[in-house]
Amino acid sequence: MRIATWNVNSLTARWDRVEEWIRLREPDVLCLQETKQDDAKFPFDGFASLGYESVHHGEGRWNGVAIVSRIGLEDARKGFGTEDDEAGSRIVAATCGGITVMSCYVPNGRALDDPHYEIKLRWLDRLSEFIGPSDDHRELVAAGDFNVAPCDADVWDPSALAGMTHVSVAERERIDALISSGLEDVVRSHHSEGGNFSWWDYRNGSFHRGWGMRIDLVLCSARISQQVHTAWIDRDARKGPKPSDHAPVVVDLDREVPPIAVSTGA
Repeated sequence: MRIATWNVNSLTARWDRVEEWIRLREPDVLCLQETKQDDAKFPFDGFASLGYESVHHGEGRWNGVAIVSRIGLEDARKGFGTEDDEAGSRIVAATCGGITVMSCYVPNGRALDDPHYEIKLRWLDRLSEFIGPSDDHRELVAAGDFNVAPCDADVWDPSALAGMTHVSVAERERIDALISSGLEDVVRSHHSEGGNFSWWDYRNGSFHRGWGMRIDLVLCSARISQQVHTAWIDRDARKGPKPSDHAPVVVDLDREVPPIAVSTGA
């Protein structure tokens, strides 16, 4: 079973790239972030033609998250399920092949002295509450653009980012809290070395110079982590015409899932 996550930085602009990537890599479940679409524009029919059910939570110009699955999609939930989220449409969850899957798009934060930084920290706290404590039997994957590099090995030059978001102590403490609750950063577990980046700025030739960060994460409960045999970042997807500034993160499980008929959904 293959689960992947990808911040596509506008599904409208990147649809051809996403369709091509799906045909090439054949994920069973794909979490998407920053679709920049509302639900009316989201290509449910396009994904259905590829064999995938979809759920999308979007507001149009900004944000937007989705899960597409070819192994079933049940119990879809948009948002945290309480009051309206001050940060917009940034989380959607569903059950896919027996696994609870969450597609997360954590707020950027902008700067440490910006009000959006506090919104980011509050959002991460709400995510921890939403996920709750893990246990030996829970099957859960929280994947997406977390906009936090968990440690210095996840950035090209820690000194260049000193005093900025994505690397602050408070942000990293929130990621540590998720891991302490029973989740595992499976890319880190399978690649202890640095330099495995998932995001590169469009400016200054950052991709070709290796100026990146690993901010797209797949966090798995212990039961799922034990099934992971490979976890990797598809750097090739960042190449070519009109790429997203993020690369997909791919996790392969030793888990057989029977095919399930697909129907269009919203």
